[in-house]
Amino acid sequence: MTSPGPDAADPTQPLAHEPDLKERADAALRELAGYRSTDAPTHGGRVLSYVYDSGLEVLDEVAASAARLVQSVNGLDPTVFGSVAAMERDLIEFGRTTFHGPDAVGSVTSGGTESCLLAVKAARDRAGAGPGQSSMVLPTTAHAAFLKAAELFGVEAIRVPVPTASTAVRANDIADAIRDDTILVVASAPNYPTGVLDPIAEIAEITRSRDLAFHVDACLGGFALAWWDGLPPWDFRVDGVTSLSADLHKYGYAPKGSSLLLHRDRDRHRAQFFSITDWPGYPIVNPTLLGSRSAAGLASAWAVSRTLGADGYAALTGRIRHAFDAVVTAIDGIDGLRVVGAPSGPVLAVRTDPEASEPVDTHLWGSAVSARGFALQAQPAFTQPDGTVLPATTHLTITPVTDSVVDELVEVLSLAAEEVRGAPSRLAPEALRELAGAFDSGAVTLDQALALPSAAAEEVLIAAGIDPHRHGGASDLDMPAIIAAVESLPRPVTARLLAEFLAAYCSP
Repeated sequence: MTSPGPDAADPTQPLAHEPDLKERADAALRELAGYRSTDAPTHGGRVLSYVYDSGLEVLDEVAASAARLVQSVNGLDPTVFGSVAAMERDLIEFGRTTFHGPDAVGSVTSGGTESCLLAVKAARDRAGAGPGQSSMVLPTTAHAAFLKAAELFGVEAIRVPVPTASTAVRANDIADAIRDDTILVVASAPNYPTGVLDPIAEIAEITRSRDLAFHVDACLGGFALAWWDGLPPWDFRVDGVTSLSADLHKYGYAPKGSSLLLHRDRDRHRAQFFSITDWPGYPIVNPTLLGSRSAAGLASAWAVSRTLGADGYAALTGRIRHAFDAVVTAIDGIDGLRVVGAPSGPVLAVRTDPEASEPVDTHLWGSAVSARGFALQAQPAFTQPDGTVLPATTHLTITPVTDSVVDELVEVLSLAAEEVRGAPSRLAPEALRELAGAFDSGAVTLDQALALPSAAAEEVLIAAGIDPHRHGGASDLDMPAIIAAVESLPRPVTARLLAEFLAAYCSP
């Protein structure tokens, strides 16, 4: 016989603290407000990554109201909760129109990562390949979510180097990388690191001639590029594009998390499903990776898209374009910095100009910009499979609200460059430089480093001055030094250390 736990209550009695629930709820919300005070500002155009602010308060209001209406709904079974099916149908229809796929079918997912994972799963299963029996070809600039998919689904990722100047993959290089076991080719519209659009039509000619699935990852900018003038076709207008993903919680301006994954035909879409009746419980049919799932993201995205409509999205994209052009012009006028490639919008990357008379370290510049109130995102240099190196960059995400602060931003970009001009690049923390030296000398092997237990990995971080138990936020981190560490150590090691950092940072 099992005895009740220490906090067991008599189920016939009301909750002892029930009269105090309102007071406890108010206290919880005050505590949460305190936590929120540590967050970067999600509105106002001060954070140029992660957040996609339309600048329209009405969208926040309608999204919150829609989420509240479906707060108790479970997206697991649309036959029980018909609102889930209705909203999903409407969003798929909106995607069909936006991305020129009149017969496209698909699903609303929890975000871009899930959309990318499902695109890979669908291609693998449609090809009838099991784990370890297939490959996919993608540029080095493709989102890391596809590498996660490769690991989860046993699909080898063949990463194709991109030209360091343009960062747009060459279609011929994609063609050369395709093997007999290749089941999918991936390209970006645009890529995240530099905002450059891959040559979708040229790649589609190759995949169509070889009867290969071709996924266009428009998770980042799809709902902006759809109204961005002057671009070559990149969506379902291109014969040969078999699937496309676009995030509703990025330039669709919905709260996290919702994304749209569309397939050109029904059979490819059905290949992403998991369904089973071979167990003692109820029949399970999951179109996405999740079983039970909140309908809040779906409802918020649906309400925002209904509120904006195509004309609203076009107007917001116009604001992005104005701000984007102003930022690019400003950076072009700063001696020592250079915009990477020819970004198609709405994001861009800035590198140090090695040919300038007085180069400006892009990461010191980014930190100086952040210190003046605009947070930018540092990206390390990357050595491609052919040995060529994509230079270190600083990433900027431009949103509609950026247009309201663009004059101040442009001034800050210039002032920050003058502030750090001539300053030497930041070195990695001394403890990590010593670790890098140990790798170079052979005193430490990659296997030994990856086998470090959690506590030892944490000691390395603390010795480097990166204490995961200090919860001051990103402003407490010397990002140029951390990025320098990423560049100096084997990438699997820095990935291991950063995983340890985040795990410890979020642990009690």
